[in-house]
Amino acid sequence: MSNAKVTENDYLFLSAALRARETRMLGRERIERMLEAEAFSDAARILTDCGYADMSDMGAEELEVALSARRAELFNELGRIAPEQQLIDAFRLKYDYHNAKALIKAERSNADTDHLLSESGRVSPEKMKEAFNNDDYRDLPPALAEAIKEAAGILARTGNPQLADFSMDKAYFAELLSLAEGLSSSFLRDYVKLQIDTANLRAAVRTLRMGRGENFLKTALIPGGNVKPDGLAAAAAAGEGIGRLFSSTPLAEAAVIGEEATKGGSLTEFELSCDNAAMKFIKRAKSKSFGSELVVAYLAAIENEITSARMILTGKLSGINPELIRERLRETYA
Repeated sequence: MSNAKVTENDYLFLSAALRARETRMLGRERIERMLEAEAFSDAARILTDCGYADMSDMGAEELEVALSARRAELFNELGRIAPEQQLIDAFRLKYDYHNAKALIKAERSNADTDHLLSESGRVSPEKMKEAFNNDDYRDLPPALAEAIKEAAGILARTGNPQLADFSMDKAYFAELLSLAEGLSSSFLRDYVKLQIDTANLRAAVRTLRMGRGENFLKTALIPGGNVKPDGLAAAAAAGEGIGRLFSSTPLAEAAVIGEEATKGGSLTEFELSCDNAAMKFIKRAKSKSFGSELVVAYLAAIENEITSARMILTGKLSGINPELIRERLRETYA
C-alpha cells in the first residue's frame, strides 16, 4: 500500500489487535510480582503471561537471546500486517546501526561479534557481516551503506571509536527522521524528534560532567530535533543553564534534573527522567481509538518492557536487592 493512500482507517484492524494485547503487557502489578518472587524461576514464569518463552531455567546469556528473539518475532509479525511497513522499520533501524557499530569496532580489535549482533534489524546479521567482510555494500540500504563506509573511514584515520560512533549516530537519526517524514504518522515524527532531543540533552549533560569543551559537544550533537544543536552547545559553553531550552518540550523536567547532574547530582535520576519523558509522550496514544499512533506507542512500549524484564531478571540472577531494581525501573505503558 503506498504511503499516499494510507489513512488512519487502514489501521483499524491492527489497532484493535494491539488494544487486546495491551492487557498482556508487563504492567506495574506484574512487575511487583516479579520483584517479590522468592526465586528467579518464579519471576521468569510470570513473563509467560505476557507472551514470552519460559525462561525459568536460563542463564544470563540465554536470557538475552530469548528477550532479543521476542523483539525480533514481534517486529516480523507486525511488519507483515502493518499498513506501512516503514512504520515497523522505524524501530528496526537502530539494530542495523547497532550491528554496524559492532562490526566496525570488532575489525580493529579482532574481536568476535556474533554474540553482540541483533536479529531485530532490517538486515540480517549474516548479510551485514558478509557485506562488511567483502567491503561490498550494494545489497544494504543506501543510507546505512554510506554510514558504515564513513564511520569505518573515521576510525581508520583517527583510531577514535567515539568519533566513529558519533558519525553512526548522526546517520542513524538522519535516516530515521527521513523515514518518519515520509510516512502518514505525525505522532512518529514527533516521537523521533523527542528521541533526538533526548540524545542531545544526554550528550550535553555528560559533556558538562566530564568538563569537555564546546567543540567536543558540537561533534556529538545531532540535528533534527526541536532544540537546535548550536543553541544547546552555546548555552552549555556559556554556563547559562540548559534547562530553559527544553522548558516547552516533554523533556522539561529531565532537563532540570540534568542541570543538577552536571553539578554532581544523580546521573541515574536524570537518565530515568529522560526515559520516563518518552513513556509519558507515547501514553498520549491511549486517547486514540485507532490509528498509527497506537502502533508507534505499542512498539515503543515493547522496547521499554523488554528493558524492564531484562533489568528484573538479571538482577534476580545476580542477587540484587529488589528495592534497588525497583528504583531503576522506568514507567510502564500498561
